[in-house]
Amino acid sequence: MNKQISPMQFFGHLKWIDGRPLTKVIEPYRVKIFTEALYTFEDGRPKYNWSLNGRAKKNWKSTDEILAMFYRFLAWKSTSGNDSFLLANDEGQAADDLDLAKKLIAANPILNSEVTVLTKEIVRRDGKGKAKILPAGDIAGSHGKTYLFIGYDEIHPYKSWDLFEALAPDPTRHDVLTWITTYASIYNSPGFPLFDLFKQAKSGTDPRFYFSWYSSDFCTDPDFQDKELEAKANPSMESWGNPGYLEQQKKRLPTHKYRRLHLNLPGMPEGAFFDAEKVMDCIVEGRKTLSPQEDISYKAFVDMSGGSSDDACLGVAHLDKSTGRVVVDLVVSQTGRAPFNPRDAVAKFAKICKEYGIHQITGDHFAGQTFRSDFQDSGLTYHPCKQTKHQLYEALEPKINAGEVELLDIPKLQEQILGLTVRGTKVDHLSGEHDDFANCTAGVVSLAAARGYDLAGISFDSVPYTPAWKIGGGTPSRGGRFDFSNRGTPDFTKW
Repeated sequence: MNKQISPMQFFGHLKWIDGRPLTKVIEPYRVKIFTEALYTFEDGRPKYNWSLNGRAKKNWKSTDEILAMFYRFLAWKSTSGNDSFLLANDEGQAADDLDLAKKLIAANPILNSEVTVLTKEIVRRDGKGKAKILPAGDIAGSHGKTYLFIGYDEIHPYKSWDLFEALAPDPTRHDVLTWITTYASIYNSPGFPLFDLFKQAKSGTDPRFYFSWYSSDFCTDPDFQDKELEAKANPSMESWGNPGYLEQQKKRLPTHKYRRLHLNLPGMPEGAFFDAEKVMDCIVEGRKTLSPQEDISYKAFVDMSGGSSDDACLGVAHLDKSTGRVVVDLVVSQTGRAPFNPRDAVAKFAKICKEYGIHQITGDHFAGQTFRSDFQDSGLTYHPCKQTKHQLYEALEPKINAGEVELLDIPKLQEQILGLTVRGTKVDHLSGEHDDFANCTAGVVSLAAARGYDLAGISFDSVPYTPAWKIGGGTPSRGGRFDFSNRGTPDFTKW
């Protein structure tokens, strides 16, 4: 294996599409990636069989993936053939990738003499393999086939591992390579491929996983770690010849889009309801939970589920009287993933509430009286929330914008809040997504922020205002509180 020609030797015979020598177009940091990821050997075989490459937009990611594919497809000596795949997100991206591959072949007679270019594939004339560039959705017929190289171009929209599982490498081929390029995803939660791959690569526990990442908050390249934020995420920005480009994009793009496209940070969907920067400002970095304290009065809100797909979630929060901010202490789901027994979740949540000294819990009307009865059997008084989740999100927004909330540093919670969009006249999650963590957080923040005293679990500020004389007497005073000393006892049943 170590007698293979190196990638830079191979590229040394090629020209870029404008006629310049290809090696003159490849910056030093990219030379390092090609050399390390493609030409490092251990025990007589390539050291790496996975390569995750993250950079902001317009930093040669797709080009490098095509070059890596050409190297494996044309220069690598393999007794099992050189079949290669490159998977794009959609037809448009696949067409762009194939167009660039064709231009590289047209600019290099040495390549043109070795291959035949067809509509969606490039065929070696010696019969040793094909290179296919396809949208990810068109790959179904290739499941189970063996290959030398497979590239995934931009995996940030991927919601599941299905494609990776279907195209798992052949374990008998010791030289197979999976090459992934991408910028950050809006799906920044466990279970989504990019989140899981990034976490795994960052841990460094897999010796055959090559990791190259450039973003404004994390960079694997020591030569870029001390640079400005934009330079850390855009290592090729000097090659643009346009020093004002990023400043222009910052002015023209919404903040969440600029962060994701040009800083390689998790972003937000179209029509996002919350301001990403304001949400991030409210997240207390590194805080996953706060333990119960004896001198604090806690509130609890629950978003229950039938157990088949959605999570059941509990939120606990309190009002910090010294700062006036609502502090979210805990956001937790049932044990394990769906499907699950929702009554097990009730038992778990009830136990947690007792640890925080909570005797009353608020939640939605899901499943009628079922969960109300279950919580009451566990010793908790259950109050149906009088606000819709749309109203809870609307109430949460000004608190986040004013910095009046301390949120937990939980990726799933962050992702769900940032993923909420305006759909018609309502705030809700995108189709196929979830908002259980976000919903219980919005609910418990509303409870903890309520100004009035709680009576039987009902805050004066959480129900429609009713004049005191209509409920049996009393005089409303500042802050929503009532003085009943001069008007007898109110009849709360009328609420």
